[in-house]
Amino acid sequence: MPSGKKSKQQRRLAAQAPPPVRSKGSPARRQANPRVLAIGAGAVAVVVVAIVLAIVLSGGSSTPKVTQTIGSAATGLPGATDVQSLLKGIPQQGLQLGSPSAPVQMVMFVDLQCPICQNFETTITPTLIAKYIRPGKVRLEIKPWAFIGPDSTRAQKAMFAAAKQNKAFDFAQVLYDNQGTENTGWLNDAMIIQIAESVTGLNVPKLLVDRNAASVNQEISAVASAATADKVTGTPTVFVGRTGTKPALVGSPGSAPDMTQVVTAIDTALAG
Repeated sequence: MPSGKKSKQQRRLAAQAPPPVRSKGSPARRQANPRVLAIGAGAVAVVVVAIVLAIVLSGGSSTPKVTQTIGSAATGLPGATDVQSLLKGIPQQGLQLGSPSAPVQMVMFVDLQCPICQNFETTITPTLIAKYIRPGKVRLEIKPWAFIGPDSTRAQKAMFAAAKQNKAFDFAQVLYDNQGTENTGWLNDAMIIQIAESVTGLNVPKLLVDRNAASVNQEISAVASAATADKVTGTPTVFVGRTGTKPALVGSPGSAPDMTQVVTAIDTALAG
């Protein structure tokens, strides 16, 4: 699978006329007044336990320290404020983006360290959001899949955890804007934390704990089963159809669709 990426601004501008994609491959205190400060102590204990648990569950003493408990795009990684603007005001529920009453659904399997997914998400998806998702015509469902390597699995778990806070799309878009070369270990805990800290309103310690939850493992298994059932062989793989019906594959099996193919599929579904 090919690697390489454009600058964030180039990719965002390219959304106006993106090139075809050819292949496929993120408080209180303790004791003094026995009542008031006991309550504060309890709140602090919860936060401390969450952070400690995150450290234990995600790799021990070598896990980087969380410096910003609640994320903020203003102090985040490159592209974070653009992502915030791109998604602001659009309904986001778990792994679905857009109005629940949208007449058309779009389902997309992605691997978060896939460079072809990055190209699709940074050149095609912004146009789809502006033209179809924000106006309430299409609802997008993401299925994070992991088939390239360990970085894929770390990203997948973190995105499922972000989905529990309805911040999955923000997390994924910031990640894509700062994506490294696949299978080089670039998506370590330090990077996961940096991405999470770049998403406004995201509780970072909670994400670090939630990524190891049993429910996340169940969701990962469900995506793997769906990929098998839908004969998904790579990413990005896109399906489009009327809401309430089984969506159809866009493009050819084993190759990522381009802008024209996706737009044609959506317009056809809208007309139907």
